Amino acid sequence: MEKLTEEEKIKTALEFIRTRTDFVPRISVVLGSGLGAFADNIETEAVVNYNDIPFFPMSTVEGHKGRFVFGNIDGVPLVLMQGRVHYYEGYTMQETVLPIRLMRAMGSEILLLTNASGGVNKSFAAGDMMLIEDHISSLVPSPLIGANYPAGTRFPDMSHVYDKELSKKVLDCADKLGIKMQRGVYIQLTGPNFETPAEVRMCRTLGADAVGMSTTTEAMAAVHCGFRVCGISCITNAAAGVTDKPLAHSDVQETADKNAPRFNALIKECVKAF
Repeated sequence: MEKLTEEEKIKTALEFIRTRTDFVPRISVVLGSGLGAFADNIETEAVVNYNDIPFFPMSTVEGHKGRFVFGNIDGVPLVLMQGRVHYYEGYTMQETVLPIRLMRAMGSEILLLTNASGGVNKSFAAGDMMLIEDHISSLVPSPLIGANYPAGTRFPDMSHVYDKELSKKVLDCADKLGIKMQRGVYIQLTGPNFETPAEVRMCRTLGADAVGMSTTTEAMAAVHCGFRVCGISCITNAAAGVTDKPLAHSDVQETADKNAPRFNALIKECVKAF
């Protein structure tokens, strides 16, 4: 059987989506760990489960519902990913960015990436929000390896992954809501293990302020296929070695849940501002 190209997989997945809804989003939002409740804020038009979509990778992480939610906030059409897929779940890097390319194929123009991350910067505290100004992706495989996905050029420029105009709007929205926003560089490692103290020191030396297991590769694929991108991290814990406390996913989930109301208010304001 002939192997399908990424373009053919996206086309087939989109054709299936169109059997469930003809909704065209302007904004796409990827909801990170503990942040999926944001979907309760929108006027829902349709819901499509990942496991129904041809070629779509399944999210297996606890707390990730694994579905697209289509709807509106104050008349702004958007699609939400309630749960992302990660490289550490056993997927190829190309499979992890299929959802990003699919949302772009739906007609979406802006991508807001969110995540729960560990604070590498010693001045960060659990519960802080960080605007992602840049990222380091060199320690994970590029999602652009292999045949070029034809929506983008073979050698895409990554000088300005995170759109400056959108980033300014995020800061303005945070200021309006009285939310203090940290700003910094996010680094992606493979996971699923948390980092060792030595690895966190390495990340800090490289210039990272927050560390996690997603996002940078999604941002790369998004820029490649024509999205305007911005990103926000919820700092859910101090990374290993910053404190003596052992790290656990339950703590990440608990901190994200605790800060969900502030985060949801910020995302809602950003969607309206974009």
